[in-house]
Amino acid sequence: MNGSERGHTSRVRGVVARTLRRVEPPPRVVDWAIAVAVAVEVASGLYSFTQGTPSGAWVFWFHSTVGLTLAALVAFKLYRVRRRVTSAAAWDRFTPISVLQAIVTLAALGTGVFWVLGGNVPIFAWTTLNLHVGLGLLLVPLVLWHLRGRYHSPRALDPDRRAALKVGALLVAGTVAWRVTESADTVLGGASRRFTGSKPTGDLYDTETEGGGFPVTSWVADDPDPVDRAAWTLSVRGLVDEELDLSYAGLAGDGPDRELDATLDCTSGWYTHQRWGGVRVGDLLDSAGVDERARYVRFTSVTGYRWSLPVEEARDALLATHVRGDRLSHGHGAPARLVAAGRRGFQWVKWVESVEVRERGDPMQWLVTLVSGFD
Repeated sequence: MNGSERGHTSRVRGVVARTLRRVEPPPRVVDWAIAVAVAVEVASGLYSFTQGTPSGAWVFWFHSTVGLTLAALVAFKLYRVRRRVTSAAAWDRFTPISVLQAIVTLAALGTGVFWVLGGNVPIFAWTTLNLHVGLGLLLVPLVLWHLRGRYHSPRALDPDRRAALKVGALLVAGTVAWRVTESADTVLGGASRRFTGSKPTGDLYDTETEGGGFPVTSWVADDPDPVDRAAWTLSVRGLVDEELDLSYAGLAGDGPDRELDATLDCTSGWYTHQRWGGVRVGDLLDSAGVDERARYVRFTSVTGYRWSLPVEEARDALLATHVRGDRLSHGHGAPARLVAAGRRGFQWVKWVESVEVRERGDPMQWLVTLVSGFD
């Protein structure tokens, strides 16, 4: 590189440095904004798992906007500490964790944007969306460890009006960037992606995996041995006038009583539209007689997995015994599974053996989703 080229490079670097100084919030504001953004991303990401209707689309918009804002904050942080990281003499015992945190953050952001732009590189049974979620959860302990070594009290911040405007401008830029990625996704052919981010099974899987033509997935360890239809019974208990015990023949008869078109939207990142056949839960409740104190209906699997729905929503749900006119396969929840339109796939309890009418909800169901299926 000759002197003229070095001079030009130096001038460019100077312009970049001055531009960054103008738009960059104060260092400690950036540090705490990163911590808050990571917390918001994890919380909104987990909350988005429960949103299955368009009224919850704002959660996905908010998650994407904060994520792209986080990318800018991380860029500021990396530029500021670049010399500390590249100089071995400046390292201490917390530096490796800080570097790992930066790598995981960029990987989580990159996989999220890659998924939105239509990309998917499966790793074993994981889609890129699964990888994005896993990296996001990994950030939690890394950020906590980073704070342990680099903690500065929020009281030391100097959040003046200029700093607040800079952070606000980053959020606006994040919103604009999100709109750009959404437009790019449409141009690249991703218009079939749902507001949840899920894609049609045909975009992710080349072959039909089991009866029904859509993948078989289980939440955590929820994977029992096949259930014998002849020995299986469905119980209806709780706040009812008459408890019921129904055999498979008593539930399914010669075929489904009702059919329901519903979208199964899996948190693995795929969705499928299917016609389900079975028994309307409201008809079961009417047969048992529901106490006026009833507020929730809990559906429990043979594995112990369970989920509750408000009683009025539960009435419109289906206990499916068939899909596309064929009996459910074991992998899809036979003898019967819950079909709850507008709910995400992990809430569609498989292998249902118990329906319980309750006065209160079941907050422990969140814990059970993580431990069901383990002996």
